Amino acid sequence: MMKKLSEAFRYKRPAYTASARKQKAKVENPKGTLLRIWHYMLRERRLLFSTLGMIIVSSILALVGPVILGHIVDRFVSGEYTAGYLLQQLSWLLLIYSVVAVMTFLQGYWMITISQTAVYSIRKDLFVHLQKLKLAFFDKRQHGELMSRMTNDVDNISTTLNTSMVQIVSSIITFIGILAVMVILSPILTIITLLVVPIMFIGIKWITNRTRHAFRTQQQAVSKVNGYAEESISGQAVIKAYAQESKVIGTFRSKTEELQHAGFWAQTFSGFIPKWMNMLNNISFAVIAGVGALLIGYGCAGITVGTIVIFLEYSRQFTRPLNDLANQFNSLFSALAGAERVFGILDEQEEHQETAKQTISKLRGDIHFENVTFTYEGEPALKDISFSVQSGQMAAFVGPTGSGKTTIMNLIAGFYQPDNGQVTIDDMPLSELDLNSYRNGIGVVLQQDFLFKGTILENIRYGKLDATDDQVIEAAKAANAHRFITRLPDGYETIVGQDGGGLSHGQRQLLSIAKALLKDPDILLLDEATSSIDTITELRIQQAMKALMEGRTSIVVAHRLNTIEQADKIFVLQDGEIKEQGSHHELIEQKGFYSALQSEKKQHSSTS
Repeated sequence: MMKKLSEAFRYKRPAYTASARKQKAKVENPKGTLLRIWHYMLRERRLLFSTLGMIIVSSILALVGPVILGHIVDRFVSGEYTAGYLLQQLSWLLLIYSVVAVMTFLQGYWMITISQTAVYSIRKDLFVHLQKLKLAFFDKRQHGELMSRMTNDVDNISTTLNTSMVQIVSSIITFIGILAVMVILSPILTIITLLVVPIMFIGIKWITNRTRHAFRTQQQAVSKVNGYAEESISGQAVIKAYAQESKVIGTFRSKTEELQHAGFWAQTFSGFIPKWMNMLNNISFAVIAGVGALLIGYGCAGITVGTIVIFLEYSRQFTRPLNDLANQFNSLFSALAGAERVFGILDEQEEHQETAKQTISKLRGDIHFENVTFTYEGEPALKDISFSVQSGQMAAFVGPTGSGKTTIMNLIAGFYQPDNGQVTIDDMPLSELDLNSYRNGIGVVLQQDFLFKGTILENIRYGKLDATDDQVIEAAKAANAHRFITRLPDGYETIVGQDGGGLSHGQRQLLSIAKALLKDPDILLLDEATSSIDTITELRIQQAMKALMEGRTSIVVAHRLNTIEQADKIFVLQDGEIKEQGSHHELIEQKGFYSALQSEKKQHSSTS
């Protein structure tokens, strides 16, 4: 039966990629993970050591009860007991168990404080660390998976710390104490009791080896389900537009079936332990009772009915801590699987971590690319390109989709580092600049901007947190966003979120432009900033942008060529290479790719 179950479980093991195998190696380091969790628990050092001390005292006191009961039985059998003696012993029992109860309550209360402090610190450190990671880290991971690590995995750690810590320490102390008392009372009965231990550990080892992998697989399956659910909810418009509901449901069903299978085996194997322990416990109880009776019948020295009572009680308690330890190890393995996934993120290299960084307070705006090559997921995005943009100039990049325009913007913003070559800002390598101080001097308007949950006023103020309401409104006016904002029911106090709160894509881009205007940056990056705005609004924005670009370096990516005709330099990209460069009139005279684009634009305009 066991062999069949084991073979069935192994048959379903997923195939791991190279990166997954690397992660698996980390998962198999429970000692290191426990040590890291311990360091978080030490933040409540006094409570932690007070709790451990109380666990030791209460566990020892709990061992005294069976000894008192054994003495009472021996006095009763010999007829030497009195009502006063019985009352005295029962009073001691009441006092001991009352003290144990109070201590147990305090242990649980204090452990909640310790565990919640530790989990708070872990979750805070994880969130802070996520803010410091490179953008490439997020490009390669589902947002739902990261959310699962911050919620499910951290909550799993919290649940385990609340219960397992006290239980494990108490079980170890109880086991050692019981063993010591049993040896003193009767070495023979102790040996008989210990005979079940090897059998017990063989079974536990077989089970826990499978339980560890089962819980790890379950956590991975939960992460996949959360990631896919977050992705499908965010992409509802696309799913419905292409009538792919059935495909999405089928994929989700497949992932939840994987989770169901992983959860089934995790719970199945973990459920074997209490059944196995109960069976051995009953066998041990019966053997001790039978052998003890025989020893008394043969008049074995030192063996009394009270001794048998103590041993029977201890035999129950002897396997109980082992049973508790086995059960807690199941929870512990589940928590370790989550903890190591969390620590795996905390071990990712931060964006600012490579070398000592130079801070910069004011940018001139000189930008220089020297033989820059960049590869994205194995595909070359930029191939040995070089160009310069002087302070105060407007530079534009045009070219077909996938030619590398946005990659250049990301490199200038410091979101990525080139594979080869160098990007310099004001004659300083960007890789040596402190990115926080550098980004304080740049403004970015993305093609797909993000709105945070809050009012329109708060979202625009994100560009400059200490800006006054009047400054925010002036920026909105300059971006031509004031008119549509004032027409909303709550005006600037209208609540929006990631989905835009009913705003059109063009209106959201206007808010993004207003945010950049408010920041008043030294370098302005506009990636298709007017791609979703109607022609009339675009003309108004161009007027505002012309004033904004005055005296500052501006890097513009645009499909609409009329937005870049006034650029000082225009770079034409194809397949990650600069094919043409010059002003608008110079490129028209070259009669190359840019000229062809202009002719196509005019032909399209006349046709329209």
